[in-house]
Amino acid sequence: MAMASSSSRNGGTRGGSMRPVSGANSSNLRSSSFKSRIPSSAPAPRRSSSAALGGGGGGDNGVPGRVRVAVRLRPRNADECVADADFADCVELQPELKRLKLRKNNWDTETYEFDDVLTESASQKRVYQVVAKPVVESVLEGYNGTVMAYGQTGTGKTFTLGRLGDEDTAARGIMVRSMEDIISGTSLDTDSISVSYLQLYMETIQDLLDPSNDNIAIVEDPKTGDVSLPGATHVEIRNQQNFLELLHLGETHRVAANTKLNTESSRSHAILMVHVKRSVVEHEDSVSNETDNSSHFVRPSKPLVRRSKLVLVDLAGSERVHKSGSEGHMLEEAKSINLSLSALGKCINAIAENSPHVPLRDSKLTRLLRDSFGGTARTSLIVTIGPSPRHRGETTSTILFGQRAMKVENMLKIKEEFDYKSLSKKLEVQLDKVIAENERQLKAFDDDVERINQQAQNRISEVEKNFAEALEKEKLKCQMEYMESVKKLEEKLISNQRENGKRNGEVNGVVTASELAKLKESLEEEIKLKKAAEEEVNKLKSQSTLKTRSGEGEDAGMSRLQKLLEDEALQKKKLEEEVTILRSQLVQLTFEADQMRRCLDRGAPGNSYSDTDSLPSRHSQARESVNGQKAPFATLCEQVGLQKILQLLESDDANIRIHAVKVVANLAAEAEANQEKIVEAGGLASLLMLLRSYEDETVRRVAAGAIANLAMNEVSQQLIVDQGGISLLSLTAADAEDPQTLRMVAGAIANLCGNDKLQARLWSDGGIKALLGMVRCGHPDVLAQVARGIANFAKCESRATTQGVKSGRSLLIEDGALPWIVQHANDEAAPIRRHIELALCHLAQHEVNAKEMISGGALWELVRISKECSREDIRSLAHRTLSSSPVFRSEIRRLGIHF
Repeated sequence: MAMASSSSRNGGTRGGSMRPVSGANSSNLRSSSFKSRIPSSAPAPRRSSSAALGGGGGGDNGVPGRVRVAVRLRPRNADECVADADFADCVELQPELKRLKLRKNNWDTETYEFDDVLTESASQKRVYQVVAKPVVESVLEGYNGTVMAYGQTGTGKTFTLGRLGDEDTAARGIMVRSMEDIISGTSLDTDSISVSYLQLYMETIQDLLDPSNDNIAIVEDPKTGDVSLPGATHVEIRNQQNFLELLHLGETHRVAANTKLNTESSRSHAILMVHVKRSVVEHEDSVSNETDNSSHFVRPSKPLVRRSKLVLVDLAGSERVHKSGSEGHMLEEAKSINLSLSALGKCINAIAENSPHVPLRDSKLTRLLRDSFGGTARTSLIVTIGPSPRHRGETTSTILFGQRAMKVENMLKIKEEFDYKSLSKKLEVQLDKVIAENERQLKAFDDDVERINQQAQNRISEVEKNFAEALEKEKLKCQMEYMESVKKLEEKLISNQRENGKRNGEVNGVVTASELAKLKESLEEEIKLKKAAEEEVNKLKSQSTLKTRSGEGEDAGMSRLQKLLEDEALQKKKLEEEVTILRSQLVQLTFEADQMRRCLDRGAPGNSYSDTDSLPSRHSQARESVNGQKAPFATLCEQVGLQKILQLLESDDANIRIHAVKVVANLAAEAEANQEKIVEAGGLASLLMLLRSYEDETVRRVAAGAIANLAMNEVSQQLIVDQGGISLLSLTAADAEDPQTLRMVAGAIANLCGNDKLQARLWSDGGIKALLGMVRCGHPDVLAQVARGIANFAKCESRATTQGVKSGRSLLIEDGALPWIVQHANDEAAPIRRHIELALCHLAQHEVNAKEMISGGALWELVRISKECSREDIRSLAHRTLSSSPVFRSEIRRLGIHF
């Protein structure tokens, strides 16, 4: 309620009803002795707010750490001016003596002392300087502090504490002024300020900055007994405007109601918590040496962090139901308010009287304020009262509450700790300097080594050059000697030949004549053969000319015959294609009949050729032979030829294409050797071309099934990725609506997810997003394939993380798969549930995923899996993962989960 200034009533009397306190009238007045005066020795000298925290400020009794209490009188409002026009105020203030006289009747008064007495004309600034400023300064020094407003409803508590002053800056309350001083007293570079704004409504702590957070738990440290609210919203404050916006937001969410005593009566206790963290440096200490007093060494300064908390509490007003007119739900609110205020009064009485038991747990309000009364915080209490004699009982109760609070003493302590982060940062800077210097030295050393190597290289080059010149000279010398030797030998050889030629001249002449005769005979025979060949050529030319003349009349018949032959060849080709298709259809029908017969023998329904979940079993079935015979599709491949079957994939007839794709799919399912042959023959490229070129749903479904079968081979998987298969499968998944087509595509991507080498490529090409996009279908078979793909991907990620190949959080979480995984972790379908449970266990094995999994609700599913999963191996894996993770263990302890 607004506390507008009016004419001063603190020293006036009405109708002579107030009597002065004097010895002459001591027999009639009990006001000559102060009620509930705090026993003390001689008053302590006045201290500044930065001195020892024992009640700084003049006028107190000098007890260190005592709760300081100020009383503030509200001026009369319009209703009181009319209703109490003929009655005097029930209180008389003596601010210069810091006393308050409470008029019981026309002749009897009671006098009380407070640390400060504020009249109805006191400004908001003076109230802040007297009540809250010493506490704020203590908070800036590292102490905890509390400022609390208590009083009857409608006496101005919210005005004093929480007035924002949007229209009149002079009307700003303690909250706004406190934050102004805190911001001006801290540095944004080294210090931090954060706030939480709460309300205690009907014994429930609610977040005024986040209304959805309406049941915040109180956590107590078992060692120190400190209380905290880890679930509350903490907002960092950078400037005053930011803080004012938060206060506006909180005020809109606070519960208020219209009563007979107050048109805007607060129905909850508002609690503003300001957390201040300041970085300070401990002063250097000179420590003397024991052996030599003149020598000393300097202890290095230590970086410290002081963490303090300012708690501003706007208590809901106490009220009497018959005066406030509360009824219905407002009556329940009034009961809750009065019970919490009563519990607070009991705790203050117990602390003031040094009782061995303080009932702190009777209310959440007392638990939150345990550090403010009897703890380590510096506490200031302002009690607000009204002047109306009609509310003399409530005013008396408020004054007595303040008197009891003045007896409470706190043990003030600075909350400081070693600043490991600052020291670490300083050491990092020093380390960077050392590393830089080391790099410079290494660079200089490398330069020296390079220079020495260059000098050695130059020396070696010079030596090699000298050696090469000497070697060349020696080589020339040897060549000259060799040439001279050869020349001498040639001269000697010529002389010897001349001597031998004279002796053998006759024999050589006879031999030469006989050889010439033989050559002449051979030449004559060759000439005869040549003439005979020329005559034969002439005969053939003449015969050819005659045939050419006679054949001109037969050209027309030959062209007709050639056309008939071409038509016959084309018809033969078509017949061969039809025979091939009929053979493939016959073999496929035989295979499907055998498969159906086996399924009926087992009592299970038949399955299509492209079900990726059943591919391993189909391989085993295909490997089995019937009466020692080969598999039917292998027989077809031998009879027709794989290359012809693959050529039919490009046929213009849609039925032919579909039958050809089915044959290829079944060949791929029969044996791994068939898969390699299909890939080597270009079948994979043809299947991908069908996906890319045709929009026919049947063709795309059968082609996707064939690709899924080929994707079971590791070599084929790499080729699928290299040829853009992931992008094509993703496009097909986005366009298709048929559940069977989506099942084939999901099966193909799920098989690719099991390859460790393709993880990054699969994610970058959109494979994971395509897999998650197919859940829109909702068909159980499609969801089972999606779950299998996620489980395969998570398993490969877990293995890569364990081996140190991968770091950072899971790519599945990056693509937003976690909500769907958590939603289907307890699916009714066993295949979906089994794969999702495995995926959760593998994701949880990497510590960096823990926080996202906790916030996404996966922790509860992991606990359930560790207890309820039907498979022992998955149960054990979940339990082992939760036990080995520090983050999960901490959250489990916080939530009180037993597993």
